[in-house]
Amino acid sequence: MDLAIVKYNAGNIQSVLYALERIGATATVTDDHAILQNADKVIFPGVGEASSAMRYLREKGLDVILKNLQQPVLGICLGMQLMCTWSEENDTTCLGIFDEPVKQFRPTNRNLKVPQIGWNTISSLQSPLFDKIPEDSYCYFVHGYYAALGNQTIAVTDYVQPYSSALQHKNFYGVQFHPEKSAKVGEQILRNFLAI
Repeated sequence: MDLAIVKYNAGNIQSVLYALERIGATATVTDDHAILQNADKVIFPGVGEASSAMRYLREKGLDVILKNLQQPVLGICLGMQLMCTWSEENDTTCLGIFDEPVKQFRPTNRNLKVPQIGWNTISSLQSPLFDKIPEDSYCYFVHGYYAALGNQTIAVTDYVQPYSSALQHKNFYGVQFHPEKSAKVGEQILRNFLAI
């Protein structure tokens, strides 16, 4: 299987490569349009800030390529947020694949720190991405922004309020948590994505 990881200036790519290696998969890290278009599957990871990431994608023409991919695509963390319509982080227009804006957590409870860093549960699982994953499984999160619940939500997490910890539209999947840091649950989710 030809698996490609989108190379851009906001990727947490090394840990994704290690996680794939653990499940027996290898990937090409690339910003080459033809390689991305011809890959069997594409992973769009991300750690960082939305506006600079989108600027880089536009400069490289990757914004147009990503939106038009026909094969299964998995956005991770910032990658998922960039697949939404807009981010409150520096008022950023995003790719518009998922019909949700991304907003900043504003907790009223002082005990809830932003960003959310650590383990939390995923529930209301509604996708082949979550085959063999029990309800309320724990995944690892690091984020200060979130996508609200909507008709493309395929997993829900509660922090400050319930929000979309995963989204799906056609061949596009996005997860707010880091499967590459989510132990056995994350490995199974990556296996499921490769099997889609």
